[in-house]
Amino acid sequence: MDKNHFLIRKLSVDDLDQYDRLLRYAFQVTEGALQESGWEDEDIRQSKFPILARASVLGCFDGESLVSQFAVYPVKMNIHSVIYPVGFVTSVATYPEYAGMGLMSRLMKQSLTDMRERGRTLALLYPYSIPLYRKRGWEIISDKMSYRIRDVQLPRHVDAPGYVRRVPEESPDLMHLHARFAQQTHGCLFRNRLAWDEYWRWDEDDTTVAIYYNAEDTPLGYMVYLIKDDIMHIKEMIYLNSEARRGLRKYVAAHVSMIDEVRGNNFFSEPIAFSLEDSDIKEMIRPYIMGRIVDVEGFLRRYRFSPEACGTIELEVRDPFLEWNSRTFTLAVKEGRAEPCRAGGKYRASLSIGTLTAFLLGYRRARSLARLEMIRADEAALRLLDSMVIHEKPYISDYI
Repeated sequence: MDKNHFLIRKLSVDDLDQYDRLLRYAFQVTEGALQESGWEDEDIRQSKFPILARASVLGCFDGESLVSQFAVYPVKMNIHSVIYPVGFVTSVATYPEYAGMGLMSRLMKQSLTDMRERGRTLALLYPYSIPLYRKRGWEIISDKMSYRIRDVQLPRHVDAPGYVRRVPEESPDLMHLHARFAQQTHGCLFRNRLAWDEYWRWDEDDTTVAIYYNAEDTPLGYMVYLIKDDIMHIKEMIYLNSEARRGLRKYVAAHVSMIDEVRGNNFFSEPIAFSLEDSDIKEMIRPYIMGRIVDVEGFLRRYRFSPEACGTIELEVRDPFLEWNSRTFTLAVKEGRAEPCRAGGKYRASLSIGTLTAFLLGYRRARSLARLEMIRADEAALRLLDSMVIHEKPYISDYI
């Protein structure tokens, strides 16, 4: 089939039915699954209106039929204390009879080009195929850790001066608390109304929110959880300081007579076992979110380097998908910023766009990437690179 036969255009709410059908087919969302989650067919359909209205959704049409789609939802992200406008890729789907025709690549490139024009220099997604996206310049930038703690391993003597209160999902304290957390946490996304709707979409009705307040009634942490079949399932636990962490753990331990086990997710990229009195727990780590810099020059213009970093290095960047990134960038870093510089330095490194993304986001150090043969540079250049970047892995818990 001639590839020029297909029409690419932006979707609107008038395309809702075809958009919904393609998603249902690609992800095999059945009526039974919807009913088990408490959703009616019309409820889930109507919930797509805000996505089509606010996101940039490109579709590929064979005649009048939508056969492939690619959506970019606008969000804000804390990257080393700088708030970036970024794009979260979602609703990626193609009917199987149209696979292998390059339609998804065309939609992706057009979407990333549009992002660059809008000043969104970083894209994120939850991958259904890591190798597929790696070929197009994406790389893993965050982890999701899962843990299992038996009831007898829960901390028994935890002291915290505040108190915990269960609140509704729409509690203003919950939303304000997450905004404060995002403001101080590298990698965290700021949730607007639609992001919160997506956060709750598939949760069961008896999912509970608990907030820790200090002695002055200031909210400092929260946890979202569900108790089912004698197991406490913790979807997310965040805290602004160690007092809130202790207070929430004390609250979890208070359920010891009700549960046999705690299972939860941790997005801080640090195992929790070491911080427990009984560290013999089960923890599992898996890649979670992938990212790719859309516009290297624009991304570096706002990027916050380590305040102590000082030096100049040439970065030879390879981007197999976006030609404007495939060139050499000279970084003259001083006082946390990269100054414009035309002259080259004595240090040089060569790396792909995906590797550069993982490095600048703090997910991997230059030395570890070099050991994996993902960066080509001598020891002095690697040492300079590692001195330039703030080494903190991103906290990303959202899946839009």
